[in-house]
Amino acid sequence: MTELLVIGGGLLGRAVAKASRESFRTALTYNSHPLQMEGCATYPMDITGRVDLIRSLKPEYIVLTAAMTNVDGCEEDRQGAWKANALGPKNVASAAKDLGSKLIYVSTDYVFDGERGMYREDDQTSPINYYGESKLAAEGFVREICQDSLIARTSVLYGWNPAKQNFVTWAMEEMKKGNRINIVNDQFTSPTLSSNLADMILAIKDQTGVFHTCGSERINRYDFSIKIAKAFCLDESLINPITSNHLSWKARRPMDSSLDTSKVSRFTKPLNVEEGLNAMIMQGMVAE
Repeated sequence: MTELLVIGGGLLGRAVAKASRESFRTALTYNSHPLQMEGCATYPMDITGRVDLIRSLKPEYIVLTAAMTNVDGCEEDRQGAWKANALGPKNVASAAKDLGSKLIYVSTDYVFDGERGMYREDDQTSPINYYGESKLAAEGFVREICQDSLIARTSVLYGWNPAKQNFVTWAMEEMKKGNRINIVNDQFTSPTLSSNLADMILAIKDQTGVFHTCGSERINRYDFSIKIAKAFCLDESLINPITSNHLSWKARRPMDSSLDTSKVSRFTKPLNVEEGLNAMIMQGMVAE
């Protein structure tokens, strides 16, 4: 019997599976990129289609991390974004309700407009791009179908992932090559180490409602990049500060979507940027 099912084999899905396999019989699903993980059963599943696998596994907990996360891509392909980010979670929620499984849905800071930052869980949502709209719609479906569900909103996920780059690994690679990088200094978020988010999710898995599960520090992208350079002993002079109006984004971004972590801090410790980067360094040493 599967006790905990992680849906989505990306950076976060793998982190949750790694963290949960010590205490739970864990299964992990993937969509287009097959994967294997020691201590976990892995299965293919597309949440936008049939989700019979969920019903056959009968998990006690379901952690839904799968999503279309390319913000500009969601703006260009709204039909695909709605299917992946709204209807997919609705399918999973329906299966969870049928089984009596606890559903933990991972959402985003982009449900907010970014006008002020340090948002609390009960603050008014108002997304300004289609990625945020589709994720907020999913929150509504999940809450409506599974009233005991947990919604975990996060921000700028980073960590080691051989399959796909994230902001930290991209910045590191560019600086290692000696390439200059232009980074905005007027967009603030709450960067989150994937393993820390996994730990937070497992710590609050039996709670209900909305939790902001992200890094504890509000920081702009440029300052974040400087801390990345310092942590990994790279040349911070390669980082060039710019303002967001110099970038040709297809979708608008919230200028300050940082999240307040007071609520989740009652259960476990969200890491600040330096703590997260230091933990990432240690994880890299273990992997080597």
